[in-house]
Amino acid sequence: MLAKGFVPDVISSDVHALNVHGPVFDLLHTLSKFHVLGLDLPTLIGTATSAVARAIRRPELASLQVGAVGDATLIEIERGSFDFIDCVGKILTGDSRLAARGMIRGGRWLAAGLG
Repeated sequence: MLAKGFVPDVISSDVHALNVHGPVFDLLHTLSKFHVLGLDLPTLIGTATSAVARAIRRPELASLQVGAVGDATLIEIERGSFDFIDCVGKILTGDSRLAARGMIRGGRWLAAGLG
C-alpha cells in the first residue's frame, strides 16, 4: 500500500495476547517495520503521536507546549541487520530499527536505557 502512495492516518501496535510474543511485540517494533518499508521519520512519528491524539480528540496529548501534559519518548535509530516478520511469516530484513532510550511523563524524566 505504501508503494501505491497510501500512508496510514494512524499507526498503532494492536498488541494483544495472540501477538505480543510476535510478530507485533510493541509499538516501536511496528513503527520500525514501516520505517524499513520506506515511511519517512517525521510522517512515521506523526502517525503514532499527533494523528492519534487528533483521532481521539485529545490534541493536547501530542503537544510539548507550555502547560501541556509533557509526555515524550526519546527514540534512537539503531543501525544493523534486523528481521521483521509479518502475520503470515514473511520476513523483511532492514538495516535499522527504532529503540526507546528514555521517557518523560508529565515533564518528569522517568527512565533511561530502555530497550
